[in-house]
Amino acid sequence: MASPANPQITRKEVARVAKLSRLALKPNELNAFTAQLRAILGYVHLLDEVDTADVEPMAHAIDVRDVLREDVPTPMLPREAALANAPASDGECFLVPQILGGE
Repeated sequence: MASPANPQITRKEVARVAKLSRLALKPNELNAFTAQLRAILGYVHLLDEVDTADVEPMAHAIDVRDVLREDVPTPMLPREAALANAPASDGECFLVPQILGGE
């Protein structure tokens, strides 16, 4: 395989990866993919030349922040208020139609 300093990939390596991936490539496809992968590896190799010494590692390319409020405990909603708009209740619980095991 090619060294990191010289990111080249051979036709034989592409054929091996295709076989491992269970891809049946025709000779002209194999040539095309080899050329494309060489170009991709060349672009990736250019990233090695970028000075990132003063760049802080990040998980996202943009600043991501949580837009939700703090999770602070608050008093519970009284049962009467929770059931006030229910279509059906027995005064203690919501009543819903039976959907499993009934007729």
